[in-house]
Amino acid sequence: MKRDCMSIGVCPCRVTAMVLKVFFPSCCSSADSGILIGRWISEQNSAVILAVVHFPFIPVQVKQYLGEVQRVTKVSVSVLGSWSNSKQEKDESLSEFLEDLGTIFCHEPWIQISKEGDSKFWSCSILQKHSKNPQEEEIILVYYDQRKVMLSHLHPPLDTAGQRAEDASKLSAIFDTVARSQVLFMTDRYDEGPIKLTHWQSDGVEASIIVELLKQASVPACMLLTFLLSLLSGICRSRVLKFWPLSFLWSKLSTCEQLGHRLQHLQVISSNKKAQNQNQLMRKANIFVSLLIDVALGILLMSWLYRKNRIGHLADTLIPVADHVAEELQDLLQWLMGAPAGLKMNRALDQVLGRFFLYHIHLWISYIHLLSPFIEMILWYVGLSACLGLTVALCILSDIIALLTFHIYCFYVYGARLYCLKIYGLSSLWRLFRGKKWNVLRQRVDSCSYDLDQLFIGTLLFTILLFLLPTTALYYLVFTLLRLLVVIVQGLIHLVVDLIDSLPLYSLTLRLCRSYRLAVFKSHRDAAAMALMLTMINPLSYGGVVQTYRLPTYSCYPRDSWASLCKKLFLGELIYPWKHKGDKQN
Repeated sequence: MKRDCMSIGVCPCRVTAMVLKVFFPSCCSSADSGILIGRWISEQNSAVILAVVHFPFIPVQVKQYLGEVQRVTKVSVSVLGSWSNSKQEKDESLSEFLEDLGTIFCHEPWIQISKEGDSKFWSCSILQKHSKNPQEEEIILVYYDQRKVMLSHLHPPLDTAGQRAEDASKLSAIFDTVARSQVLFMTDRYDEGPIKLTHWQSDGVEASIIVELLKQASVPACMLLTFLLSLLSGICRSRVLKFWPLSFLWSKLSTCEQLGHRLQHLQVISSNKKAQNQNQLMRKANIFVSLLIDVALGILLMSWLYRKNRIGHLADTLIPVADHVAEELQDLLQWLMGAPAGLKMNRALDQVLGRFFLYHIHLWISYIHLLSPFIEMILWYVGLSACLGLTVALCILSDIIALLTFHIYCFYVYGARLYCLKIYGLSSLWRLFRGKKWNVLRQRVDSCSYDLDQLFIGTLLFTILLFLLPTTALYYLVFTLLRLLVVIVQGLIHLVVDLIDSLPLYSLTLRLCRSYRLAVFKSHRDAAAMALMLTMINPLSYGGVVQTYRLPTYSCYPRDSWASLCKKLFLGELIYPWKHKGDKQN
């Protein structure tokens, strides 16, 4: 909330130990004379003024009205004092009458606030008729924007320890009082009731015909959407999808994961269950805006693809690109089968590995040319999936890249398995030289005595593996770099998908356009107010908005640390491009 939402004024009284804070709505500063109704918070010695009741009125009707409001809102609303707005000279009879009202409504203490003409200085005092030892109290008058406080949601401070958390809880009671008193603000000057009030909606209750029509139309639409989603969820949970091929594809393809994620979002939006708190309401709004923007961007992408026969040009370009990649891989393998960078490799193993990988490239080229007549039709149907959202189209693109680079993945798996076998073999034989072995049951290294034949065979095998390791390590290094290149491209695609899925666009828009809706507590000490902790309301920062309202996403890549990643690369363990099903990333 901005600084002008709540300002502070201190009335000139004698300094004592007791301090009384009166929160007065700025919309009532020009109201006619009457009585102040609001809530008295005895724990904080504070009074929250909600509205002004104008003359003439009948005290019995005022008490009945406040009792009805208290029954509905569960807020102890009562008459707290009197308000005098004399546009002429001060009237002694009016002052005495306002003092006598304290005996009718019987509230202790009785707050008297008066304003004379166009003066900027107000008079604020309290009466304690029933107190045996009346003491003068310092009065802090806090002016607040009732509309902004009513519509805002106060966020706790990031540092929830110590005095800051206590002050935040006190201020939240003020916000909660104004928010729960919404029924009190439903009456305006056009009502013909016996009680006339002044509050932030006195000039007319804010309403929109379009919003009301949309609310009425959303009920059957949500019911229909809920039925369709329940039917689709039943199909997804059927036994047909639990068989091996379909279950494998559903758990590994990022497109299926994204569709399941968006299906859960649609179930949240179409749910008839009312949001219990502000966080649930903001989550629904953020999901709805994210879906809306995602589908809009997908439709724009689909309209761009189907213009000027761009899909046909893309299909014609895809086959030459695949052939060029295959030719580059063949040249790379021919270079590895020679003397790469002047390194002397094991000739026999080098030739075996090179011919093995060249044969796989030949199979891959044949597979691509076999699918070439159907590439344009496949891309045409894939383009239609963009109407489901840009994220779905990006996930399909990631899966297509995975399929087109499947031969690189196979090369990486072959090289990693062979390299890992040699690394673990060398480490096991190295323990044999030191007279040790790995205890599988106790998961530790124990001492062991070997005979001469075992040491001879171990030495022979160690020598063979050690001299064959450079050739295997070179192939593993080259294909690991190629695999990491593909993983980086897919990671960038999924980074964009996660950004669209998790970014709280509605909350950021609300922070940009109506920053008072997202308020955060801040505190400071004012030397002019006896070093009291006075409250100020400021908007939540953009980083705080993202941190508070960010939506959970389903990342397609496991989040390993750099140390774990380097360890896997050194030992030859596979870096899988898929996550385990059901792992939710925040």
